[in-house]
Amino acid sequence: MRFGYKASAEQFAPNTLLRFAIEAEQAGFESVFISDHFQPWKHTDGHAPFAPSWIAAALARTENIVVGTSVLTPTFRLHPSVVAHAFGTLGTMFPERVILGVGTGESLNEVPSTGMVWPELKERSARLREAVALIRRLWSEDRVTFEGEFYKTQNATIYDKPDKMVPIYLAAGGPLNAKYAGRAGDGFICTSGKGAELYVDQLLPNVALGRAQSDRGALPFERMIEVKVSFDPDPALALNNTRAWAALSLTPEEKHSVQDPAEMERLADALPIERVAKRWIVSSDPDEHVAAIKTYMDYGFDHLVFHAPAEDQSRFISLYAKEILPRLRALAPAATAS
Repeated sequence: MRFGYKASAEQFAPNTLLRFAIEAEQAGFESVFISDHFQPWKHTDGHAPFAPSWIAAALARTENIVVGTSVLTPTFRLHPSVVAHAFGTLGTMFPERVILGVGTGESLNEVPSTGMVWPELKERSARLREAVALIRRLWSEDRVTFEGEFYKTQNATIYDKPDKMVPIYLAAGGPLNAKYAGRAGDGFICTSGKGAELYVDQLLPNVALGRAQSDRGALPFERMIEVKVSFDPDPALALNNTRAWAALSLTPEEKHSVQDPAEMERLADALPIERVAKRWIVSSDPDEHVAAIKTYMDYGFDHLVFHAPAEDQSRFISLYAKEILPRLRALAPAATAS
């Protein structure tokens, strides 16, 4: 069981975010994950650093913490060979401290940077499967000539690659991609606050089914969930802190075709605080807060990455280190991922 910290790349400037990552390691968090967005969820005071660059800085400034993407899209603005190159270098410089988390992407990031027509999920999923296969070949073979439906390479070689391949965690929000994550991934990524049925009846069973069908079943595997939490002794502050991430409460239908952060911000600002807060575990009582988190542990997740919306992240990190992490570790002693 591992507990991590989500570095809110869309909310804070890169250098400020780096300080929070250092504080998170010092406070006892075991991992730090960052999104790779070309554009943030809001325009005003938004940020969107390039994740591989930021990860390199975070790894250089910390000692032991694992750093990864939650998530990066290796299929449109970033060609799979570029991703293999970037994370091969990171894995060489910081062995066994890097995780490549990948997903099918969002139009908010891929369309403005490429001018492309955003494809349906079927094509995005096919691209992801092909990209992962190519990345692994580039890490394990020399002179890779790849003839795929979407990507091609000719005698490509990654010259600086780790002795042990960087783990690839696959994000999924539905049963088909969850099965693929179990079959092809070193880990699975999803986010909290979407109802027990999704996790218990759809995602985790299909991850298990994919694992059963995979030739990778003997390898370590983590079930990671990004848990949206807003904890503060002040109940009003805990509630109102969630406003910064109101866009997460928009339905897929409301945000599907939105490619402008300013428009996303306008839609999010119109939501009432009660609806915004539903995506989050909002609490001022440590025991109540831990009981809500334990639900995800009971589902079967074994790597929990906590995403807090508070502007004062140092306060959140300190409070979590004092009040929450010790209680969680008492419930789930550290165990080897399986």
